Amino acid sequence: MFHDDDMPASARAKNAIIPGEDLSALSLEDLAERRDLLEAELRRIDTMTDKKQAGRSAADAVFKF
Repeated sequence: MFHDDDMPASARAKNAIIPGEDLSALSLEDLAERRDLLEAELRRIDTMTDKKQAGRSAADAVFKF
């Protein structure tokens, strides 16, 4: 169902991002990796938003008479 279902549980836990989490224990490399993950997720959200907006616009055009 989810895009990371084939990822082992340990990898999913390592990549889990909890909003408001204390970042002070993370290394610079960990922080960079976290940022990359967040940026990738934002791109994924933007892509889905664009697809849904296109679908809504198409539906609006069909039902506007």
